[in-house]
Formats: sequence, structure tokens, C-alpha cells
Amino acid sequence: MKYLLSFKLSGERLEESCPHIYPYSVFRGKDPEPFVFSDITVLYGNNGSGKSTILNIIANKLELKGREHVTANGLGRIDYTLKYNNECAYDLGVDENSGLSFHEIPRNSMYIKSEDILYEIKKIQQRDVLSSDMLYYNMKQGKNRKEAERYLSSAEGKKRLVEKIFAQEKYSNGETALQILNDLITPDALFLLDEPEVSLSPANQVTMAEEINKMARFLGCQFIIATHSPFLLGTLNAKIYNLDTCDYRVSKWYDLENVRYFYDFFQKRKDFLNNR
Repeated sequence: MKYLLSFKLSGERLEESCPHIYPYSVFRGKDPEPFVFSDITVLYGNNGSGKSTILNIIANKLELKGREHVTANGLGRIDYTLKYNNECAYDLGVDENSGLSFHEIPRNSMYIKSEDILYEIKKIQQRDVLSSDMLYYNMKQGKNRKEAERYLSSAEGKKRLVEKIFAQEKYSNGETALQILNDLITPDALFLLDEPEVSLSPANQVTMAEEINKMARFLGCQFIIATHSPFLLGTLNAKIYNLDTCDYRVSKWYDLENVRYFYDFFQKRKDFLNNR
């Protein structure tokens, strides 16, 4: 389902004396046509290509949950971020069931960043680990297990756990990231995903990409994904915009620089791999 049909970045240009004003500076020397989205669309590009910036611009223009409110940069009295967003334009898609144009983006649509997932992982893992720690500590102080569990369930125990959760740091894992992503994505909505592969092994990246394919096909979801992961690029049934080109041209996944780099890397070492 295509809730967002197209998006046009601002075509305005600032004076040459203002080359570093964000977000205009990100798109200097670029001349893209409007993005025309599929059920799954990928914004590919190396670091600094602007793919995350574009996702946040779209999220702010559509007022999606999870958007980052970038403030004015203090150069004079102009809020250049707001100015740029106001200069962007978009078109909504058509409901495939009724044939009528959408009047708004579904309310459960979201902009999900990799750091959002990592933050949720940290909270979950801290809660599990610290809860066990507190249980052990109370039993060590002479309480039996039932008494210790009763304390953890009390208002005082819950308060102590919350205090500990945000006082320590634990590590995350890919399986939890996959579960959180699955929990956040609901049917019939638009989702902007910014580098969702962060913290995932190659196998889990492929698993996630396969799930996204299924969600787009069977659950009525639309995805716009910023990534340079060859595992996502080679698995997603996606339209791919190459942000490393001046015109943001549509490209095949196997022609992209990052994918070719991986291919060349293993080709040079194929004798080692073939001898295993």
C-alpha cells in the first residue's frame, strides 16, 4: 500500500555566502527529481549522503511520531530548518481497496531510528538483569524467595528498580532488536526506518529484511528505509535511490558501491574460502 506517493525536496538555494546552513548544505550540488515511492523504498548512500536527513524531513513534513524537532541554528532570525521543510512538497497515494485518494497518513505511522531501538533494548535488558540482581540481594540479606519477590512487587521495590534501571548500563543483542521492531510495526501504516540493521548480525539482517517484505505484502505496510547494508539491499523487494549520485538515480542493488566492495573483498580471498 502506498500511503505516501511522492516527496519533493526544496529546490531553493541559498546565496553562495551561506554554504554551510543546515539542511540546505546537505543537498548542495544535488539536483534530484521528486522521490516516487513503492511499497518498499530504500534511500542508499554512504556516510554523509543525507539519507537520515531526508527521512527526518519527511517525518517532520508529515508530522509523524518519532520525528526529531531540529531547532534553528541561530544564524540571524531565520529558522532555516522550518523554512526548508515548508519548501518541500508531497502527494499522498490511492487506497488500493476503494480507489480513493488518501486524505492523511495513517495515525499509527512512525519514524523509527536505530538509536530508538537501542534505547528500548537497554531499558528492557536493564530491567531484567537488575530485577534478578535485586532478588539475589534481598535473599542474601536473609529473606526467602517469596519474601524477596513480594518486596520486588511492592511499591517500594518497583521504585528502587526504576532508580537502578537508569543508573546503570547494560549491552543489547540483535534478537531483542528484531522483537522490538516487530512490536513497533503495526498493519496499515507508513514506517520510516533509519539504519534498522544496527546491532544485527548479517543473518538477522536478512531475517529482518524478509519480515519487512512480508509486512509490505500481507499487512498493508509501506516502508522508506535508509541503509547501506548489502544484506538488506540484496534481500528487500525495494526500489532503491542512490543518494551518492547527483540526481539520486534509481539503481539496482548489485551495482551499488557498498555491495561491490563486499564482492571484491571476498573475491580477493576466495581461495581461503574455497579451502574450508
